[in-house]
Amino acid sequence: MSGNNTFIREIKTRHLIMIAFGGAMGTGLFVGSGGSIHQAGALGTLIAYCVASVIVYSVMLSLGELSSAFPNTGSFGDYAHRFISPSAGYVIFWMYWLNWVATVAVEYTAIALLISAWFPDVNLYVWVALCAIAIFLLNIFTVKLFAEGEFIVSFIKVFAVLIFLLLGFISIIYNLYLYGFNMTFANFYSANNDQWFPNGFSAVFMTILAVNFAFTGTEVIGVAVGETKDPRNAMPKAIKATLIRIIIFFIGSVFIIATFVPMNDARITESPFVTTLQIIKLPFVENGLPYIPDIMRFILIAALFSTANSGLYASARMIWGLAQKKMYPKIFATINKRGIPVYALLMTMGFSLLPFFFELVIYIALQINPDFSAYINNKNIDNMMESLITVSGFTMMIVWTSISYCQYAFRKQYLASGGKLDDLAYKTPFTPYIQIIGIFGCVISMIGVYFDESQRIAIWGTIIYIVICYIIYFATKNKFKN
Repeated sequence: MSGNNTFIREIKTRHLIMIAFGGAMGTGLFVGSGGSIHQAGALGTLIAYCVASVIVYSVMLSLGELSSAFPNTGSFGDYAHRFISPSAGYVIFWMYWLNWVATVAVEYTAIALLISAWFPDVNLYVWVALCAIAIFLLNIFTVKLFAEGEFIVSFIKVFAVLIFLLLGFISIIYNLYLYGFNMTFANFYSANNDQWFPNGFSAVFMTILAVNFAFTGTEVIGVAVGETKDPRNAMPKAIKATLIRIIIFFIGSVFIIATFVPMNDARITESPFVTTLQIIKLPFVENGLPYIPDIMRFILIAALFSTANSGLYASARMIWGLAQKKMYPKIFATINKRGIPVYALLMTMGFSLLPFFFELVIYIALQINPDFSAYINNKNIDNMMESLITVSGFTMMIVWTSISYCQYAFRKQYLASGGKLDDLAYKTPFTPYIQIIGIFGCVISMIGVYFDESQRIAIWGTIIYIVICYIIYFATKNKFKN
């Protein structure tokens, strides 16, 4: 183990940009968008993605200023500690950790579901185990290996989405030629007795949180900047290069999916990208594109693997941040000679597998039940993924709210102390309006999901988790000072 407990700055600007892409393009987009369409309909989902885009845009602008001024691996927890209170910082550390632990668990499941289409006779949890082992091995070596791996896989997924957008828009134009406007865009207004919003407009609000989950991961660059070369210059470049591209990719992809996949055919356990490629018609290709669904499935597996990889990386740094601020046992602040917080990584890895451990217990207990196969592959998988997405999205909204507030507090303190805006490496425009938009959007997202009765248990569970975090903080705040 290294003696100075410092990270090695081996992440470059190109890595930082692709880490932002890689963190964001995961289950929320590639799989979860199907569940959003099923709940809110085509138009409702598109509106939800537009609203979420405004929210993530405003939060990332705030993050750009904070992370350029304080390029700390502790990131969001460190900002809350500085500009709200030590107790708030403690809770934000744990909230962001919980977000990624839940997200990584979702990625394991999504990858397993995609692979099971090729190997239907193999139990899903075999693929979960193999995926978890591979991700752990990538994270246990140098951060440079992690960054290069993320760069390559993220480039593949970005290229794949570009191809998807190209094929999708060609097919839309071809359908307009063959069938006209009304039939081409029938999903937007003809579902469920010609209603614009089949499940009511309230379903749009209930969907926004799940859609925000799709954008989760963009903020990972705020963590990675602590291990980045020349963070003062790298972070502004990454923010500017990332935001517009992600929004275009997300809204463009969802528009194409909503155009071709009927509301009742969209499910949370199936990738709407694969379904879309099986449906679309292209000129001069009568029988569809050969092997495209399988190729896309492979790319989706790589994309989700990338997000899980980023998630394990970010959540382990949160545990390190707690220990580094002497709010957690100091052993978790230990960094080895390769710049890896090994004990924080091991702890996070273990917790990311807890949902599957409980499922395994159920599996063993119900071996004598002949209906168990349907139980484990359908209803339980759906419910577990929806609950994990809700928990992850809800916790992320709290973290994003803290980012917006902390940027406002930092700017106010900075100017009061005589600082000049021109000296900042990155300046959040339209302060404080951008922060108001970010906070208001996050709050609306959290309120909206409460109206979905099936997800209230996940919300209440998260609230109880926050209360427990505060109780533990005040009970242990002096325990780890020495």
